Amino acid sequence: MAASASISKTIYVGPFVHSTSLTDLEIEEKGAIGVDENGVIAFVERNVSQAGIEDVKSRNPGWQDAQVIKLEGNGFFFPGFIDTHTHASQHPNTGLFGKTTLLDWLQTYTFPMESSLSSVPTAQRIYQSFVSRTLSHGTTTCAYYATIHVPATNLLADICLKRGQRALVGRVCMNSDLSPEYYRDESVETSVRNSQASIDYIRSIDPKGEIVKPIVTPRFAPSCTSDCLSAISKLAQETNSHIQTHISENKGEIALVQELFPKSKSYTDVYDTHDLLTPKTILAHAVHLSPEERQTILARKSKISHCPASNTAITSGCAPIRTMLNEGLTIGLGTDISGGFHPSILENVRQAVWVSRHLALQTGDDATKLSTEEALYLATRGGAAVVGLEEQVGGFDVEKEWDAQMIHLGSVDEEGSSDAVVHEGPVDVFGWESWPDKVEKWVYSGDDRNTIAVWVRGRLVHKTALYSGPKDATTL
Repeated sequence: MAASASISKTIYVGPFVHSTSLTDLEIEEKGAIGVDENGVIAFVERNVSQAGIEDVKSRNPGWQDAQVIKLEGNGFFFPGFIDTHTHASQHPNTGLFGKTTLLDWLQTYTFPMESSLSSVPTAQRIYQSFVSRTLSHGTTTCAYYATIHVPATNLLADICLKRGQRALVGRVCMNSDLSPEYYRDESVETSVRNSQASIDYIRSIDPKGEIVKPIVTPRFAPSCTSDCLSAISKLAQETNSHIQTHISENKGEIALVQELFPKSKSYTDVYDTHDLLTPKTILAHAVHLSPEERQTILARKSKISHCPASNTAITSGCAPIRTMLNEGLTIGLGTDISGGFHPSILENVRQAVWVSRHLALQTGDDATKLSTEEALYLATRGGAAVVGLEEQVGGFDVEKEWDAQMIHLGSVDEEGSSDAVVHEGPVDVFGWESWPDKVEKWVYSGDDRNTIAVWVRGRLVHKTALYSGPKDATTL
């Protein structure tokens, strides 16, 4: 089970920033957020002076002895990021997308790397590093693809649970001839049996699914035979599991799907006719969906993971996110390591904005562009809805759980000296900036050096030397 050390009632004092809707970002300069022993937000107060904490305690019975974490200077609290699609097993290949197309890239880089995780020590090294890396970037929830190996997949779940990072962990299903003989499921029965084994294990270590949950993971349609897709769909239904896969990432891939499934009307129809489109399904990429396909996905209440950095790196295309939002689809952001070149959702916030602007340049339609506020929504509340946690995380609302980052921005003194240089942070604040300016600087210039502490369900799961608050439930 997860670390069982108790959490004290804590009042987080200082500026906080979060999305209140797709287009609205609340920036409260003088906030006070009370988080109870279960990591749940009990109250949110605004316009509270640093000296007024005793008044806050007196207005909230039972909080007189609460510990206080104050954030001063150019910093703010922000909800934890949610990565709705990434491959933990591909972490060592980050940045190695080369000059290949998607399908060649799988054979050249991906399958050899993933197959090496049949070794548990190798998996331990890679997964431990990647979970630490994603936490350092403020990612409090992650939908992970593992590999076909049951022990390594279970190990990833163990690591997430121990570190306290929320995770959906999936053993990858792939039994078709597209996969090399050295790295594929031997049969449909093997695929189902091994997936069931990982589901059972993950639920045994976290029965309530408070931190880790299983997710059924047919890699993508070309990796699975029709019988396998049907069997995996049945397994997801019988175990009430989430499902994750890829869809319409690349035009060559779409052509291959049509060749392999000639009776299907579209890529989406392949999944729909195999009962894989459910309200608990995450579809990564969705770059080239037709209007009819998008309507089917909307009708089935399945969700979309937008992976802008990966789509650009692999030259898959620019997903029409504005169109999909206007149509009512639920969308979050994914890093898609290692097709994506960076494990940071903040980087993908930027990339989502850039991709939308490239589309606007192509079409001449400025309405295509995403705003900063919209991209931050996709990174938090949008992602929470994609992974089925919209009632629990994504914003600083009473009764949501405290999944949060403490952001620190550097300041420049009158001589031009910068504490950001001393602390290696990339964002300089000169003092004239408004709070919206500071947030924009962080979004477009910041990185993990600005994330000095991270909490999940009220437990500290990552900190840097700049964090001076109490070190509570997690051993780091």
